[in-house]
Amino acid sequence: MARHACLCLGVLVLACYVSSETRVKRQEDDPIGDDVNAEQLCEGRPADEYFRLTTEGDCRDVVRCTRSGLKQITCPSGLAFDLDKQTCDWKGKVTNCEKLEKPRKVLPILKTDEPICPEGKLACGSGDCIEKELFCNGKPDCKDESDENACTVDVDPNRAPDCDPNQCTLPDCFCSADGTRIPGGIEPNQVPQMITITFNGAVNVDNIDLYEQIFNGNRHNPNGCQIRGTFFVSHKYTNYAAVQELHRKGHEIAVFSITHKDDPQYWTSGSYDDWLAEMAGARLILERFANITDASIIGVRAPYLRVGGNKQFEMMADQYFVYDASITAPLGRVPIWPYTLYFRMPHKCNGNAHNCPSRSHPVWEMVMNELDRRDDPTFDESLPGCHVVDSCSNIQTGEQFARLLRHNFNRHYTTNRAPLGLHFHASWLKSKKEFRDELIKFIEEMLEKNDVYFTSLIQVIQWMQNPTELSSLRDFQEWKQEKCDVKGQPFCSLPNACPLTTRELPGETLRLFTCMECPNNYPWILDPTGEGFTVKK
Repeated sequence: MARHACLCLGVLVLACYVSSETRVKRQEDDPIGDDVNAEQLCEGRPADEYFRLTTEGDCRDVVRCTRSGLKQITCPSGLAFDLDKQTCDWKGKVTNCEKLEKPRKVLPILKTDEPICPEGKLACGSGDCIEKELFCNGKPDCKDESDENACTVDVDPNRAPDCDPNQCTLPDCFCSADGTRIPGGIEPNQVPQMITITFNGAVNVDNIDLYEQIFNGNRHNPNGCQIRGTFFVSHKYTNYAAVQELHRKGHEIAVFSITHKDDPQYWTSGSYDDWLAEMAGARLILERFANITDASIIGVRAPYLRVGGNKQFEMMADQYFVYDASITAPLGRVPIWPYTLYFRMPHKCNGNAHNCPSRSHPVWEMVMNELDRRDDPTFDESLPGCHVVDSCSNIQTGEQFARLLRHNFNRHYTTNRAPLGLHFHASWLKSKKEFRDELIKFIEEMLEKNDVYFTSLIQVIQWMQNPTELSSLRDFQEWKQEKCDVKGQPFCSLPNACPLTTRELPGETLRLFTCMECPNNYPWILDPTGEGFTVKK
């Protein structure tokens, strides 16, 4: 029986995306009535847009335009098709069954044979001319609002320029035409194969034991330093004494938001102030209650990898966040190196609700190369890649996981040695003991090589800013600072277990575990310090 829920980023998302990989039943054999004029319906319509032919029925049937005519799909029983999200979802959550199609947006007139506006101005859909810099600035300036309707990486009139290696030089800027170039022009066999293990979500009693097993203090990189991970921490249910201990041991702590709201649109369409409150607020909470005082929290990952477009990156630059780690690169023959966003990103805006930043930003993108999840890559037919390990839905056994790890390692190691990202939710690794055992076995096998390093994301940037050949890497100072091999005891053995409430979450009492003093209130979006806030009257 088909499962009607798809596993996405370790949480149950009640939506099945329409693709060859989902459980959406295709009705290729059901003829679409002869009285339907496909040519008329498809004129000017995007090829990937699904729409309804009628509002009668149970809201499950939609069609899209193809070269050979209209193709119909039907959502599984119990689901309905959401035109806005372009997915099947639980029927009770779909509010547009009475509509035939997504609202059509008026587009500006950007390309004409002859200029229709003075220099420095562009035409709205109505033909009115406004200043070029007003396009895609987040607020409508055309009467028909068309200046905000063509703002993707490819068409934004104020988009970042294509990579110019003469202007973009290390240590502050790195780009290449297709994203595959090795920094510093080093030969691949002289590049350390960096592997980045990252975890998303709250750090607490449910996963602390797993982190202690993986990073047990006895696994060392070839330079003698302990292996490192990066933890993107969400606030609710996090034990800040445990985060403090991870930081003391040299792991990188980064932010994953305060609220982790499960409304994807909240992130995709979030305002500058939303991103500021969520991410700068999360950093404030971490610094205060995990006592992280060395200004080392410089990374952001968007919940559900729902990138917030230019607004997110404007906030990051203003708040001195160094990098984002939310954008995925489609599976390709050669993986992509991280890059800065001064220039245009070197790959398609893949997933992420297509809200990648289009403008120039002084921020690094620690791009997530999709993993090849085929059981036998030499034989199996092509499958879409997966960006976090737990979204590789076909990986059901330890043996399959082991093959996934080694095949993707080889994809990176035998080409341009771009960092291999292994991104997890701890709950997936804990769901089967064999998954955890296979990961540890893989780590120990890789550490037998003299050219593989398990690093944090900031260590990847440090190497890219100062590309250093393997022969000199044992003395690479940025990787041999005071937290190379950490000994000693935790900051506190018995943290405060503060039972707290906040007016922002009425009826909830939440425990905040911290080695620091208990705040007055549970820290939340309007009150990240927990000191209390006054509501404006």
